[in-house]
Amino acid sequence: MGIDWNSYKQFVSPSCNRRDFIVDYLGVRGVKAVVLPIDGHEHIYVKFSKNSYNPAFKIKTVIAHYDRYEGSPGANDNSSSVFALMDWAVKLSAPGVVHNVRLIFTDGEEIGSGNNGKGGISDQGAFGLATVFKRLGITDDDVFVFDCVGRGTVPVISRTVLPKKINAEFKQRFIDLRDRTENLLRIASGGNFVTLPVSYSDNAGFIACGIPAVAITMLPVDEASRFMYDLVRVPVLENYVTNQKIPEYFDRRQLDGMIPKTWKLFHTKGDNIESLTSESFVLMERILFSLASMRTYSGT
Repeated sequence: MGIDWNSYKQFVSPSCNRRDFIVDYLGVRGVKAVVLPIDGHEHIYVKFSKNSYNPAFKIKTVIAHYDRYEGSPGANDNSSSVFALMDWAVKLSAPGVVHNVRLIFTDGEEIGSGNNGKGGISDQGAFGLATVFKRLGITDDDVFVFDCVGRGTVPVISRTVLPKKINAEFKQRFIDLRDRTENLLRIASGGNFVTLPVSYSDNAGFIACGIPAVAITMLPVDEASRFMYDLVRVPVLENYVTNQKIPEYFDRRQLDGMIPKTWKLFHTKGDNIESLTSESFVLMERILFSLASMRTYSGT
């Protein structure tokens, strides 16, 4: 994927108005995008032609948050996903391309992730968006969330902790979506993907509203391998990563030392362009191509 690195540098600069940047970046390339104000957040909805959709197949709602943690460049979290999806949107807009993709850049993910120690899932911008989806009866989409895909070549599906009180129908729909996602990544990465516990992203807001959603991120091979080893060696590490309760006697500093380096860069000045790996964007292009080509019959 031919990333425009000069534009990327503008996007991660401290003074960038990231909402306007996305709308303008797409607009000059012939892709219309509109701002959707919901609950104090400004999401960006990409408007594809009506001819881009075949009603026989499911809509694939694809999401990436464009906000960033205050004081961090946010080059990986989450400019990497935003740029990959913006360039994908340009290709999807070509005449005659039928893709069934609904693409939204969300605002307010970092608030829901506890930006500056504040917020929870219900404060997350995606929660308000999912609430609107539910009110409008848009509950049958396959929802794919991309977050932090700019380092490494191992696609990671977030091991989602589902709410304890869920019905069998929701659980089966989620399992079906997860299986489709695994097949997608199997095709795009040659089977080189893993499922790992990951701190929640915009998928959490949708799940909380009863809409199945999966999150996809990326890690370098060595970091993914080490993390998998540590999860087997210290099972409570999964609880630590997913913000669940852990026994008081565990040394949090020791657990923090097991977190992949890529994730330690989040919310810091080290999350800069220099930390990215170009091969990640090449892999993302393959993943997104496979996603655009994926067909699932409506009602399944």
